Amino acid sequence: MSDGGQRTYGPLGTALVIIPTYNEAENIGLIVGRVRAAVPEAHILVADDNSPDGTGKLADELAAGDDHVHVLHRKGKEGLGAAYLAGFLWALEQGYGVIVEMDADGSHQPEELPRLLTALAGADLVLGSRWVPGGRVVNWPKSREFLSRGGSTYSRLMLNLPMRDVTGGYRAFRRETLEGLGLDEVASAGYCFQVDLARRAVQKGFRVVEVPITFVEREFGDSKMSKDILVEALWRVTQWGIKAQASKLLGGDKGGEKGSDKDGGKGGGPGTP
Repeated sequence: MSDGGQRTYGPLGTALVIIPTYNEAENIGLIVGRVRAAVPEAHILVADDNSPDGTGKLADELAAGDDHVHVLHRKGKEGLGAAYLAGFLWALEQGYGVIVEMDADGSHQPEELPRLLTALAGADLVLGSRWVPGGRVVNWPKSREFLSRGGSTYSRLMLNLPMRDVTGGYRAFRRETLEGLGLDEVASAGYCFQVDLARRAVQKGFRVVEVPITFVEREFGDSKMSKDILVEALWRVTQWGIKAQASKLLGGDKGGEKGSDKDGGKGGGPGTP
């Protein structure tokens, strides 16, 4: 598939869905089953942070009965970003062509994964977006929606990013995209990890597409969001923004030549912030 006559995208290859877990025993079986039903050819990697509730053991049992399911056991809880980075490295070592981020709690609908993969045929990175036309959130209090929208808006304005949902975590990458992002330089451990990857993709000139998704609040278990995570995100985004503006004033800003497209990536230019 060509990108506005400028680039031809190769075949996607086998997809690996990475599902980080910490105390998700109530959810892991259901989410794995839904992914397998939605995209039967995809593989799944459960990256478990030594969950005290036995999530890792349940994942092992799922893997024992299904050669499309794999488990990465980590030594302890080190944050979402660290879990994804470990999963990314595993995926690249195993030769997967597409790497997907997905929450374990059902907030990201596996049934919408084909939409992301279809869009990836003409993109380097696809973001499942709550804030483009057609996207929505379900069962969120207004305060949570305000914080999420506000955080995404602050991030894209501070960092001059063209996508609307900068903080969302339902994403599909081509392997070449991950290989080109400088993963060894990513330091964010918490949810700010998502902002970091988005800004790196734009800076590197990758084509980023947003497609609408429905985000559903978890039914079981506890949210991993905390005050510390929010403080880390605010601090890092502000720091990155100041550095980017300083670099621009000094004539050193060469990133962001390409942006994101919304609603399935129709059109070749950057999306409207």
